[in-house]
Amino acid sequence: MFRPVDTRTARQRRHRRIRVSLSGTGQRPRLNVFRSLQHIYAQVIDDVSGTTLAAASTNEADVRASLAGTKTDRARAVGKTIAERARDKGVSAVVFDRGGYLYHGRIKALADAAREAGLEF
Repeated sequence: MFRPVDTRTARQRRHRRIRVSLSGTGQRPRLNVFRSLQHIYAQVIDDVSGTTLAAASTNEADVRASLAGTKTDRARAVGKTIAERARDKGVSAVVFDRGGYLYHGRIKALADAAREAGLEF
Protein backbone atom coordinates (compact mmCIF):
# COMPACT_ATOMS: atom_id res chain seq x y z
CA MET A 1 0.00 0.00 0.00
CA PHE A 2 1.31 3.45 -0.91
CA ARG A 3 1.81 5.92 1.95
CA PRO A 4 2.63 9.51 1.03
CA VAL A 5 5.84 10.77 2.59
CA ASP A 6 5.37 13.49 5.18
CA THR A 7 8.62 15.42 4.79
CA ARG A 8 8.39 17.07 8.20
CA THR A 9 7.94 13.76 9.99
CA ALA A 10 10.75 12.21 7.98
CA ARG A 11 13.09 15.08 8.89
CA GLN A 12 12.17 14.80 12.57
CA ARG A 13 12.84 11.05 12.46
CA ARG A 14 16.26 11.65 10.88
CA HIS A 15 17.04 14.32 13.47
CA ARG A 16 16.17 12.00 16.38
CA ARG A 17 18.35 9.28 14.86
CA ILE A 18 21.28 11.70 14.49
CA ARG A 19 20.89 13.13 18.00
CA VAL A 20 21.39 9.71 19.62
CA SER A 21 25.10 9.89 18.83
CA LEU A 22 25.55 13.67 18.72
CA SER A 23 25.94 15.78 21.85
CA GLY A 24 27.58 19.08 22.72
CA THR A 25 29.89 19.60 25.68
CA GLY A 26 31.37 22.67 27.32
CA GLN A 27 34.59 22.39 25.31
CA ARG A 28 32.84 21.47 22.03
CA PRO A 29 29.20 22.61 22.00
CA ARG A 30 26.64 21.70 19.36
CA LEU A 31 25.84 24.05 16.45
CA ASN A 32 22.17 23.38 15.78
CA VAL A 33 20.47 24.58 12.58
CA PHE A 34 16.75 25.01 11.90
CA ARG A 35 15.45 25.98 8.49
CA SER A 36 12.00 27.29 7.67
CA LEU A 37 10.70 28.36 4.28
CA GLN A 38 11.87 31.97 4.66
CA HIS A 39 14.30 32.01 7.59
CA ILE A 40 17.22 30.06 9.02
CA TYR A 41 18.16 29.83 12.69
CA ALA A 42 21.41 28.70 14.32
CA GLN A 43 22.24 28.07 17.97
CA VAL A 44 25.40 27.03 19.79
CA ILE A 45 24.21 24.77 22.62
CA ASP A 46 26.00 23.20 25.59
CA ASP A 47 23.98 20.01 26.16
CA VAL A 48 25.67 19.18 29.47
CA SER A 49 24.48 22.35 31.20
CA GLY A 50 21.45 22.80 28.92
CA THR A 51 22.28 26.37 27.93
CA THR A 52 22.38 28.26 24.65
CA LEU A 53 25.73 30.03 24.32
CA ALA A 54 25.03 31.96 21.11
CA ALA A 55 22.21 32.33 18.60
CA ALA A 56 21.65 34.02 15.26
CA SER A 57 18.87 34.05 12.69
CA THR A 58 17.58 35.93 9.68
CA ASN A 59 14.59 36.92 11.80
CA GLU A 60 16.55 39.27 14.11
CA ALA A 61 15.97 42.97 13.57
CA ASP A 62 19.64 43.96 13.41
CA VAL A 63 20.52 41.08 11.06
CA ARG A 64 17.41 41.49 8.91
CA ALA A 65 18.25 45.11 8.09
CA SER A 66 21.55 44.16 6.47
CA LEU A 67 20.29 41.13 4.54
CA ALA A 68 19.64 41.13 0.83
CA GLY A 69 19.81 38.56 -1.91
CA THR A 70 18.81 34.94 -1.99
CA LYS A 71 18.03 32.71 0.97
CA THR A 72 21.43 31.06 0.50
CA ASP A 73 23.12 34.46 0.83
CA ARG A 74 21.17 35.06 4.03
CA ALA A 75 22.26 31.66 5.36
CA ARG A 76 25.89 32.64 4.72
CA ALA A 77 25.34 35.85 6.70
CA VAL A 78 23.84 33.89 9.61
CA GLY A 79 26.79 31.46 9.53
CA LYS A 80 29.23 34.34 9.77
CA THR A 81 27.23 35.97 12.57
CA ILE A 82 26.93 32.79 14.65
CA ALA A 83 30.67 32.15 14.32
CA GLU A 84 31.50 35.67 15.51
CA ARG A 85 29.11 35.40 18.47
CA ALA A 86 30.46 31.97 19.41
CA ARG A 87 34.06 33.19 19.24
CA ASP A 88 33.10 36.13 21.48
CA LYS A 89 31.90 33.57 24.05
CA GLY A 90 35.20 31.68 23.82
CA VAL A 91 33.99 28.82 21.59
CA SER A 92 36.34 27.84 18.79
CA ALA A 93 35.20 24.28 17.97
CA VAL A 94 31.67 22.90 17.60
CA VAL A 95 29.84 19.72 16.65
CA PHE A 96 27.60 20.40 13.63
CA ASP A 97 23.97 19.30 14.03
CA ARG A 98 22.28 19.67 10.66
CA GLY A 99 18.87 19.01 12.20
CA GLY A 100 17.91 16.18 9.88
CA TYR A 101 18.27 18.35 6.78
CA LEU A 102 20.36 17.22 3.85
CA TYR A 103 23.82 18.80 3.77
CA HIS A 104 23.42 21.04 0.73
CA GLY A 105 21.98 24.41 -0.16
CA ARG A 106 21.33 26.71 2.78
CA ILE A 107 22.63 24.26 5.39
CA LYS A 108 25.94 23.85 3.56
CA ALA A 109 26.21 27.62 2.97
CA LEU A 110 25.74 28.31 6.69
CA ALA A 111 28.32 25.67 7.66
CA ASP A 112 30.89 26.88 5.12
CA ALA A 113 30.49 30.50 6.23
CA ALA A 114 30.88 29.52 9.90
CA ARG A 115 34.07 27.62 9.03
CA GLU A 116 35.46 30.58 7.09
CA ALA A 117 34.68 32.87 10.03
CA GLY A 118 36.79 30.73 12.36
CA LEU A 119 34.70 27.89 13.80
CA GLU A 120 36.14 24.38 13.68
CA PHE A 121 33.84 21.46 12.89
